Formats: sequence, structure tokens, C-alpha cells
Amino acid sequence: MERLFNKEKYIQRRKQLKEKVGFGVIFMPGNFHLSMNYPANPLRFRQDSNFLYFFGLDSPELAGVIDVDNDEELLFGPEFSVDDLIWTGQVEMFDQRAFKVGVSKVFSYSKLERYIKKTVEEKRKIHFLPPYQGEKKIVLSEMLGFPVAKLKEQASDVLIKAVVAIRSKKDADEVDEIEYALNNITAEIYRQCMSVIRPGIKESEFASIAEGYALKHNCRLAYPAICTVNGQYLHNESYDNILKDGQLLLIDAGSESPMHYASDITRTIPVSKKFNTQQKEIYLLVLDMQQKALSLMKPGVPYSFVHKNACEVLVKGMIQLGLMKGNVAEVVEAGAHALFFPHGLGHLLGLDVHDMEDLGEANTGYDETYKRSQQFGTRFLRYGKELHEGIVITVEPGIYFIPELIDQWKSESRYSQFINYAALEKYKNFGGIRIEDNVLITNDNYKILGNLIPKSVFDVEAACNL
Repeated sequence: MERLFNKEKYIQRRKQLKEKVGFGVIFMPGNFHLSMNYPANPLRFRQDSNFLYFFGLDSPELAGVIDVDNDEELLFGPEFSVDDLIWTGQVEMFDQRAFKVGVSKVFSYSKLERYIKKTVEEKRKIHFLPPYQGEKKIVLSEMLGFPVAKLKEQASDVLIKAVVAIRSKKDADEVDEIEYALNNITAEIYRQCMSVIRPGIKESEFASIAEGYALKHNCRLAYPAICTVNGQYLHNESYDNILKDGQLLLIDAGSESPMHYASDITRTIPVSKKFNTQQKEIYLLVLDMQQKALSLMKPGVPYSFVHKNACEVLVKGMIQLGLMKGNVAEVVEAGAHALFFPHGLGHLLGLDVHDMEDLGEANTGYDETYKRSQQFGTRFLRYGKELHEGIVITVEPGIYFIPELIDQWKSESRYSQFINYAALEKYKNFGGIRIEDNVLITNDNYKILGNLIPKSVFDVEAACNL
């Protein structure tokens, strides 16, 4: 990694983890190379985020162990041979890399299985996190003796809660990493995309801009970029369409920093370089939704409350446009607004673009007080509990006109007391608009991270006409 945190930071993180877990052995394997189509042709490696956070080493076939009972830390890794040297060149020795993150006890990866099985034989508690990578599931299953299908339920709740508590609050270095990605890469992606937009370009050209700017900085995208004129479909990753006059291009893209901290920005851009009247009305309404959400964000406020208020702004605006009717509170309570806004307002952001989602949203986004809604649309709110200082979260309201969903609800007369289906006919080819920023919760307020990426109607149109 180009911007390695200092040794003391990793030592302190592991100390916090030991204190919160309190007993047993914490087993934290890193990720493995994944094959694209045969073993010697791997996909680009991405380290496990929890391993990165606590052990800081960004290469495959590593495992960290924190023996809480005996207050010691160990790293297991590969032994490099002459054959490795031929293929990869000179590499820094494993013990030297371990020293940089504050671990002095290092062993060959080949000795890991015996160490873990000995710990099992001693009947000591082994804490591990729920695995998501197939190779890691196999390793955990073989070493711990649990069937692969049972690993998730055998994962340590104590460790999960400890990791969530520690990683949820971002320190200044972590915020700097997110802003590095935003300012040096992601903002440039949007500047370039806006400057070249015009009818006749393929969606794939915008995806290539996103990938290229990340690679230019020796980084990667935090997730596959969404670059689509079919923005009504939330995670449309096809790049086949050619842009046409009068369409909207929705781009949802964000780079990682060199330390793998994610950024996540969405902008919606008029292909004709200027919003038409219908597009401007909906765009301004989405901006109003975001501004209302931002105005409520501070420690102690439940994000589910922020989401609900954004939905109320949506309904008020849709009533003014003649697309909805009725009492605003009743419409939101019934869930009729989800025809146009069928997802949550945002999610945690950090080393993962959906931070710590591998640990389960029930652990990261909800708790005993705040339970996930089962209502259509709102159930996709990934974070519902109270905001607290140090959280970085996305704020990404949207309005979408999904023809198939409109037709289905209309055929069922669903919420016909709230939705003006006749008026919606003029919007069925509209597409979708989403506007997304990354927000840090401060001690008494919020801060939008990164330098301004054009967002107002004036600024977007100006950027498109440079």
C-alpha cells in the first residue's frame, strides 16, 4: 500500500479488539486470489476489509491471530521461493512487513492449520467473522470442523459486535482517505463525464472514464460503475446503450483510495447538456429531498427518521406535480411513495462501499431499539438506527419511473387513492434521477466530504457545456 498507516494505529486497533472481545482466540484470515477462468489467471486481488483494518497487509494468503487469553498476536504468511522470485520479482520479506504493522511473531502459512487445530483441541473459544469468499469458507470449515453451511451461524457475535463498534467511528486518517478518493479521483471522473456528454456516445465510454481515472492513480473502483440511461433500474450495470437526445444519464461511481477506503457518488446528467422542464422539476425535487435529509443529520437522530422526512418531501412535491394526492403523512405511512423511491436513503461507507455489510445489516444498521421495516422500499434502508459522531454515510435520494412497476401497481389498483396513474403515463419513459453525496457526522452536525462535485441544475449544465 502506498499510504500505510503508522504501526501504532494497528497496535491500538488490535488492543481495542482484545478488550472488547475479552477472551479466547480471534482468528482473522485474509482473502485469497480468485481465479477468473483457470488457476493461473486470477482476478485482481482485493484484501478482506476487516483484515486490512486490524492487520494492514494487502496481499493474499495471510492470516492474523489474536490470542486474547495470552495477550499475543501472530501472523501467518507465505514463504517465498526462487520460483516466486522469477514470476513476481523481489518482494519485502514477510517478517519485515509484519513489523511495520506491529506484529513480531510470524510463521509460515503451512503452520496455521496445526495452530488452529491445537487451539480447538484445547477447547478454547475461537472467534471468527462470517466468511463471504468461497476459498475462505473451505479453509475455515476444514480447520474448525464446521460444515460450510453452518459457518455463518457459528460466527462469533461477540467479535462481530466488537468489530462494528470499532470500525463504525472513522478517525481523521480514515476520513482523509475517503476525501483523497473523492478529490483526486472520483471528482475527476465526474468532471470528465460531464464535459464529454452528448448524444451518440455509448454508456461504456463513461464506464471506461471511471475505470481509467482510478487506474491512473493506481487505485480501483470501489464497486462496478453504473453508467446508464435506464436509471430507473437501480443497479443496472449494462453499458450497451447509445445516448440519445433528451435522455438522462445516471452515473453512480466511486474510487477507492490507495488504502482501499471507498467513495460513492451519484450524479444524473442531461444528455442534451440542458435539463428540459419535466427533468428539471424532478431533479429539483430530488435535491429538495437531499437537502431536507442533510438538515436533520446530527448525532442522536435516527436515520430512519431522516429517511421518512425525505419521503415526505418527495410526496409533497409529487402532489404539487399532480402525480400523487392525499395526506402526506398517510401516503408515507402506507408506503405508496415507494413506487417512486423503492430504496433506502443511504448506507455506511468506509473500507467497504457498503461498510461492514459482510457482518450483516442487522448488526451494522439496526439494534434492539431500531428494527428494520418490512414495508416495500423502506425495508431496503440499510442503516436505520441513531447517527453518532464519526459515522460516514451516504445520502442518496432518488425518484424513479419504472414502467413495469407502474403497470403492475395500476393493474392491481394499488394505492389508487394516493397515486394519479393517468398523469404518470407522461413519465413512463422518463428514467430515473439519483443524487448522492458522502457525509461525515461531526460532534454536533454534519459535513459533506470532498470538494464540490457539480450538483445544482446551474452547475451541472455549466459543467456539461465547458
